[in-house]
Amino acid sequence: MHDLVIRNGTIMDGTGGEPYEGDIAITADKIVDVGGSIGMGREELDASDRLVTPGFVDLHTHFDAQIGWDPLLTPVSWHGVTSALMGNCGVTFAPCRPDDRELLAGMMETVEDIPKDAILEGLPWNWEHYGEYLDSVETMSPAINVSGLVGHCALRFYVMGERAVEEQATPEERTFMAALARDAVKDGAAGFSTSRLLFHKLPDGRHIPGTHAAHEELVEIAEAVGSVGGLMQNVTNLRGDMNGEIDLLGKEARASGGRVLFSMAAGPTNEYGDKICNGVADLRKEGLDINAISIPRGSGFVTGLACNLIWRSDPWRRLTEMDLSERLSTIRNESSCAELVSSAKKEVLSDYGAIWRLVGMEHVVWLGDTGKPNYVGGKESSLQGMADAAGEHPVETFIRIADESNGRALFTVRFFNQNQEALKRVLSHDFVMPGLGDAGAHVSQIMDSGWSTFVLTHWARDAGFYSIEEAVRLLTSAPARVLGLGDRGLMRPGYFADINILDIDNLGEKMPELVDDFPGGATRFIQKAQGYHTTICNGEIILRHDEHTGTRPGRVLRH
Repeated sequence: MHDLVIRNGTIMDGTGGEPYEGDIAITADKIVDVGGSIGMGREELDASDRLVTPGFVDLHTHFDAQIGWDPLLTPVSWHGVTSALMGNCGVTFAPCRPDDRELLAGMMETVEDIPKDAILEGLPWNWEHYGEYLDSVETMSPAINVSGLVGHCALRFYVMGERAVEEQATPEERTFMAALARDAVKDGAAGFSTSRLLFHKLPDGRHIPGTHAAHEELVEIAEAVGSVGGLMQNVTNLRGDMNGEIDLLGKEARASGGRVLFSMAAGPTNEYGDKICNGVADLRKEGLDINAISIPRGSGFVTGLACNLIWRSDPWRRLTEMDLSERLSTIRNESSCAELVSSAKKEVLSDYGAIWRLVGMEHVVWLGDTGKPNYVGGKESSLQGMADAAGEHPVETFIRIADESNGRALFTVRFFNQNQEALKRVLSHDFVMPGLGDAGAHVSQIMDSGWSTFVLTHWARDAGFYSIEEAVRLLTSAPARVLGLGDRGLMRPGYFADINILDIDNLGEKMPELVDDFPGGATRFIQKAQGYHTTICNGEIILRHDEHTGTRPGRVLRH
């Protein structure tokens, strides 16, 4: 008798091929049979009129800290994800000497907006090398599988100390870093990550270690990581020296002989994304295994009366020091409201140095009031469009909607992927996968962890840009291959039983919510979903009818 049998489902096996009706048998943590004439199970699930897919793979998360206090790894586990890659963007907690813990925690705070105190309080810090960090993670018993990258920042600081920030490595230091990266992969890391994005900074405002590292350094590391089958992950400075960054991807791929992954956005024009994709396509003609991920919607930051505020002049700064009830009282007071409006009208959006303030009000889009966020609203849903329609200034529209919603209204600030036509062109390339939800990072500012649900609902079900079968492939076998998972991402006998049963017609994201559940009471956004009938990880049910069961069968997926 099997441990679990799924009956009568519409199976989409992750290959992108045609779906078929059938049953799935699970014994222990493996799929043992797919098709018909399957024997009884100790537990049986009826999947009639539902899709049955492999579990989703998220290639870009920052759960390195959150896993210490949220082993359920919310919110991605609400959205069908059963395997997640940590350690992206070059920012990790290992290797780390005891005296450097605060430095690495502070770096994670300024780069990924994860509170430093939560990091120091929520992790045991009982490691020095990356393999030891993974040993520690194993004791945390996560609900889903996790894999990790060793980060350039920690590696460089471990080897070079303070010189890591602004100086080039010596040949001896490059060799040492390469050896440590290779050893990290041999000890279980999925690969190596780096960031050359100029927005990523230390607490003192300097760029993080590795931002300006010479190509020779990354090529030597790529050769070492590739020699043991590891992945090279890059956050590139494509808004700077685009040609040089694309050239670096090619150098890494040639040196490693293996997989290279980089993050990208479509940009404001078709020309921007086309240049990047055409450059990478040319490299791939050499047989180089270079792949990209992009957030599949206009995205950036979340704003609203209850959370981040767009305006930063003194009356608005004072508002940030209040709780929600006080903020509501302030905007409902005639004189204080007038002061807020007057000061906002005098502000210039690019003031105060915040990158998300560089966009105009036409890119600040209301998520709506239905309980289901509308991420694809056009100009009519933007602060500028609604203000124009009402004969108001955008700040007046913001305050009015905040008042009417008792402060619960939320807007998304489209800093990335503002141009939907440009985004479609990028996503049409066979080496570009949707992703980049950044779960675990920017927790009080961003909430894109529902990207997998969005791909299935918007891009596949509603827009028809992808077929459902292709969308499932892009969520399963495609990222599993890039991550190097040879036994996950497909519905086949012998593969691990990571499975979703979902109701595609009713599938959807719920509105982001603010909760205070981080160590020390720090605030973060979460986002639940609907339509996930069951999620199974390693043969055990972790989600029933959109709610966690509390079961934590996830594993550290060591390379």
